[in-house]
Amino acid sequence: MTLKILGDSQIPLLHEMFSSLGEVSTYTGRVVTQEQLSDVDILLTRSTLNVGKSLLQNTQVKFVGTCTIGTDHLDTDYLDQQNIVWANAAGCNADSVVQYVLSAMAQLSPDWLQSTVGIIACGNIGGRVYRRLKSLGVDCCCYDPFLSSMDHPDLSRLEDVLRADIITSHAPLTIDGEYPTWHLLGEREFEQLRPGSLLISVGRGAVLDNQALLKKVSSNKTFSVVLDVWENEPNILAELIPYIDIVTPHIAGYSLEGRENGSAIIFQALCQFLAQPSPIDIAQIMNTETSLLCVDADNMESLSDQQRFNQLLLAAYPIMKDDQQLRRWLLSNQSPGDYFDSLRRHYPLRREYAHFILPDWVRQTPFNQWVQALTQ
Repeated sequence: MTLKILGDSQIPLLHEMFSSLGEVSTYTGRVVTQEQLSDVDILLTRSTLNVGKSLLQNTQVKFVGTCTIGTDHLDTDYLDQQNIVWANAAGCNADSVVQYVLSAMAQLSPDWLQSTVGIIACGNIGGRVYRRLKSLGVDCCCYDPFLSSMDHPDLSRLEDVLRADIITSHAPLTIDGEYPTWHLLGEREFEQLRPGSLLISVGRGAVLDNQALLKKVSSNKTFSVVLDVWENEPNILAELIPYIDIVTPHIAGYSLEGRENGSAIIFQALCQFLAQPSPIDIAQIMNTETSLLCVDADNMESLSDQQRFNQLLLAAYPIMKDDQQLRRWLLSNQSPGDYFDSLRRHYPLRREYAHFILPDWVRQTPFNQWVQALTQ
């Protein structure tokens, strides 16, 4: 009997990979009906679809794979109770998020190499950010109640992390347990941030109380803010946009490599579930070509090493282009939710650092060691 697979049409290489295991059909958007699942064995999704009892009851779905790092859109308790195997793509886009954070810092905190960076949550993503910053010689402190000082030498209290020059949040969304992250950062925490500091949110939107943030930045803004994730996506609190320094539509992890890695991880998990070896060599169908990073050396002669390094980071990922795209909603007639989803659905090609061939002049500069650390 042919395996029936239903997958989000936005999953990269969906047909190229998964058609080797069964018959693939697709859905689009944030809604799937039980009728669409009537004969489906395998459901492949992203963070935009909530998967639980109301969707899966009375279906024959045996495996749910989300090609994303987060699982807050999956009712994993229900899946476990029903013996429905599930998998997520933990860490698939970690390097993409590192790229986003570095570009945000290069844009808004040009002296970030001399700053202290506080990291909230040091799992697959926050841990990668931490290791990359440490390799660049940046002073870091981290808050993660699930780690111990034996595991992590730079662990601190949340209060200490909030006093850093730059704070970047990578926390998943949890609403129960000993350390829930829902509204982990709210009115009290915003008051603890140092004047002139930078807050970057790239984990889950509801980790920051968006209403409390709006109250703070609209009345007495003392710090800069980068928001990639929002409460109630896609119906975001649009009133925030004019007060935020960089706004993007949940695309920090949207590099081509990160998205293809997510597909590959779930493909391998499905093969394991089916107890069969991979029928294809997935490395052969993933994108591996390279291109030259275009940076004008003549315009860099008068710049410091830090400034030139920042220019390289912004050439690899010009974050303000994504900011400008979301701000254009203010001039459009679309609802915030439709516009937000449209930006994600039609997101342009973005490549990670490892994709680029660097100009020869970069290898001859004192900051070449920083450049090499980007892909370690």
